Amino acid sequence: MKIGIDTFGCKHGRSGLGSYLYSLCSHLPEHLEVDYELFGAGVDRYTYSSEKDIPFKTVPLMDNKASLRLWHVMCANRFALKQKYDAVLYISAAHMIPHSFSVPGIAMVNDCLSAAFMAKKNFIHQKHILQGLKNALKIITPSQFVCNDLKNLGLDTSKIEVIHTGINHSHFYPHPISESDTVNVKPFAIKRPYLIYATRMNSPHKKHVELIRAFTAFKEKTHFPHRLVITGGDDICTSAIQEEIKKSSAMSDIFMTGFFPPEGFGDLYSASDACIFPSVNEGVGLPVLEAMATGIPVACADSGALREITGGNAVFFDPDNIDNFADSIERIVTERETREKLIACGIEWTRQFQWAKTAERTVQIIKDSL
Repeated sequence: MKIGIDTFGCKHGRSGLGSYLYSLCSHLPEHLEVDYELFGAGVDRYTYSSEKDIPFKTVPLMDNKASLRLWHVMCANRFALKQKYDAVLYISAAHMIPHSFSVPGIAMVNDCLSAAFMAKKNFIHQKHILQGLKNALKIITPSQFVCNDLKNLGLDTSKIEVIHTGINHSHFYPHPISESDTVNVKPFAIKRPYLIYATRMNSPHKKHVELIRAFTAFKEKTHFPHRLVITGGDDICTSAIQEEIKKSSAMSDIFMTGFFPPEGFGDLYSASDACIFPSVNEGVGLPVLEAMATGIPVACADSGALREITGGNAVFFDPDNIDNFADSIERIVTERETREKLIACGIEWTRQFQWAKTAERTVQIIKDSL
C-alpha cells in the first residue's frame, strides 16, 4: 500500500498544521506493507521529514491560495493516479481538497469550519469544501468538538474519526527552572516573571486584543511585575494587535517575539508563570496541551474544544468579558493551591497524548477503510 501525504496549505511548517504534519511524519509506523510519500512545494522537501527519510515528490505550483485550490480541483486526482497512491491524506482539507476522488481521500479537519465559514463568507469555496468532505472516504478530526461541528454542517458522522493530537514529550516536560531573572531562549533573552500566549495572529477569534486589554487591567489593579510574551509570526491581525499595545498603559511589559523557533518552546513555557489562551473556536488547542505538559498552569477561554482537550484542568474565562478575563489572570498568578493542583493534574492528563499513538491510529484507519 502506498499512501500519499499532501503538504500543501501547511505554511512550510510555520503553522499549527505544519507542526502537526512534522510530528505525524516523525512517528509514522514502519509497516512492511505500507509506503509513504510526501508531495508539495519543492521548498518543503526536507521540512517534514528530518526525523524519517520519507520520499518527496515536488509539484511545481505558485505559492498562493488560488493556485493551490485550483490544483486540488483540477489536477490532484490525476497526480494521485500517476503516483500510484492507494490513498491520499489531505492534511489541509479545511482549506483545499478535491471535489471528488479517483484515489480514496482521507481528509484531516482541525478547524471549526462553521466559524471559519462565517468569518470568510466565501460561499463558493464553502460549498466546494463541504462537497469534498462529503466525498472523502474518511474524515479525521482532533476533537469531539470538531466532529460535532461537522455534524451540524450536514456531514455523515459515521465517516468521522476522532484522533487526539499528540505532544512531543521530548520537548515538552517540566524543565529545571533556574533562579535567574532572565530566560535565555535563543534568539531571545526574556525577563521573568512572564505570562505566555503562543498562537498565530491570523484571526480576531484568537482574541489578542482582548488579552492585551485584560492584561492591562490586571497590571493596573495589581501592579505585579509580570510581562506578557506573545509569540507568532506576522499575519493579517498583527497591525491591530500592535495598535492595541500602543494604547496600553502596560505597553513596556508586552513583548512580541514574532515567529518563535519550535525547539525553544519547551524552555519558554517552563520558565513562564502561566499560559493564557483566550482563543475561541479552537479545534485542537495544542499550545495549551504543550504548556500543561511542561508543568505550568493554564487559563483559557471556555470555548471550542479547550474544556475537552484540557480535561477541565484549567481556569476558564469569557475572553469578551474583560473584568472576568483579568480576574482569571490574577487568579492563575496568585492562588497557590489552584496553581499546584492544575500543574499536577495537567502533567498527568497530558501523558495520554502520544504522537506514536496518533500516527499508528491514523494509518490503521486508512488501512481499514480501503
